[in-house]
Amino acid sequence: MFDTELRRKVAWLIFIRAIIGTILLGSATFAQTAVPGSFPIDPFFFLIGLTYALTISYALTLQFVDRHRWLVDLQLAGDALIVSAFIYFTGGITSYFTSLYVLPIVAGSTVQYRRGGLLVAMLSTVLYIGLVLAQYFAASSLLPSVWLNPYSLALPARNTAEFTVALNVFGFFAVALLSGSLANRLRSAGAQLEQASTEIADLQALNQHVIDSLPSGLATTDAGQRILTFNRGAESITGVPCRSAVGRALDEVLQLPAPVMESIQNDLLAKGARRHEFRYRTADGRGDLEIGLTATHLETPGGRAGLLFTFQDVTAIKKLERDAAIQQRLAAVGEMAAGIAHEIRNPLASMSGSIQILRQELPLSSEQEQLMDIVLRESERLNTTIRSFLAYARPQRFQIERFDVRRALNDAALLLRNSSEVHDGHEIVVDVPASELWYEADEGQIKQIVWNLATNGLRAMPDGGQLRLIGRIEPASEGVVLTVRDQGVGIPAEELDALFQPFHGSFPKGSGLGLAIVHRIVTDYSGEIQVSSQPGAGTSVSVRLPARVGVAP
Repeated sequence: MFDTELRRKVAWLIFIRAIIGTILLGSATFAQTAVPGSFPIDPFFFLIGLTYALTISYALTLQFVDRHRWLVDLQLAGDALIVSAFIYFTGGITSYFTSLYVLPIVAGSTVQYRRGGLLVAMLSTVLYIGLVLAQYFAASSLLPSVWLNPYSLALPARNTAEFTVALNVFGFFAVALLSGSLANRLRSAGAQLEQASTEIADLQALNQHVIDSLPSGLATTDAGQRILTFNRGAESITGVPCRSAVGRALDEVLQLPAPVMESIQNDLLAKGARRHEFRYRTADGRGDLEIGLTATHLETPGGRAGLLFTFQDVTAIKKLERDAAIQQRLAAVGEMAAGIAHEIRNPLASMSGSIQILRQELPLSSEQEQLMDIVLRESERLNTTIRSFLAYARPQRFQIERFDVRRALNDAALLLRNSSEVHDGHEIVVDVPASELWYEADEGQIKQIVWNLATNGLRAMPDGGQLRLIGRIEPASEGVVLTVRDQGVGIPAEELDALFQPFHGSFPKGSGLGLAIVHRIVTDYSGEIQVSSQPGAGTSVSVRLPARVGVAP
């Protein structure tokens, strides 16, 4: 950047040199026309032509000045020589243009700072003193008469000449020191200004980056509540680009209802910032969002300049709050229902036992025996439902141990083959690897998962079919995957979401709690369940259990 600045200064110097040469040419021509013989026109034309020629050469070498600084010194020295020649032809010590030496001195200070100004001042002093000495030596016949300027007036007395020379030399160095100091201060001020500008730009960039990195929306408005700034978080939440939002009314962009705007104004006047919530309808198809917004005054050194709004998308948070409230209510209802179910079991057992005794001791007709059988069968069904509900509402404590999952699958298959759920045409196949399938969990709960899924699979195949129990190690997580696949009636797509809800069973013999218990156990093991089903083609349920069990006892 310094080289570019030097080249720019030298270019200005070349341009000003051409301007001054043109002015001198015009002045000399005018003087000769007005007062013929007052100036030696021929030498003037020569010097001006020489100035133009040097200016052209300087312009051609401009691209090299940053690498060869002596080219700048050469230009300044050439200017001092041309000024000396001009002063010689205008009378030497009697010339009225001695002050022209100031121009190359100031130029040297501007381009090369104090060093350049002092060097040009020294060169100008040497040239001027040499010029005056040559005049006086020629007048005293110590030099050839050619050095005596024929256009000069009578030479002043020696003491006057000495005073004039001393005064001019003092002026040369005074101008050099003053212009050099000013140039140095200007350079220092320029460097400080550039540094300050860089720091301000960095702070502005950092400030903008911080604002744009905020996940919350941030908008500032003027006193008329027209948007001045709109950060990226605001764009992401609303889907409105910044360039489209700036200049528009805030209530229009954020779709603020009139009651919310009125409440914001009242709060700002009364008690300051307060959170407001409203619904926002996006234009990009994301649906309705719940927005939480806070407004406060935008304070500046000059006073309040408008309002500052911060807002967030609280849709997910609100959903979690609603879900937590529902879960809390369901937990309370579940505890109460579990207590009621437990209290029902005792009188139910007493009633069932009493019926059995009466059935054995009393002489009953066939119709009465049938009625008692119905009572006993329904009592047993009710007892089974209550037992399943208690297992769902109050799961047993885990007894974690390391076991071979293949054994759990084979034991479940053996029990299924000898259960009342298996009919003609059913085929139960166990598909497990040849090597051990070790896993750490409660083996009884794993068997319960397989049993509940398998019995559902058998009930889904009333006309027979193959039930496949599959066990595999999942390479990605080093957990286990248990899959129960049937060839039954399948599950409609609209029923998949409610599949694991309590009492959602669709089979006549079921209590509606089997899959809910499976979901409860898998959730406690931080696992997940994937169901794929096609009506008429069967269902596949895969249970993925992580390698590290993180369950609460």
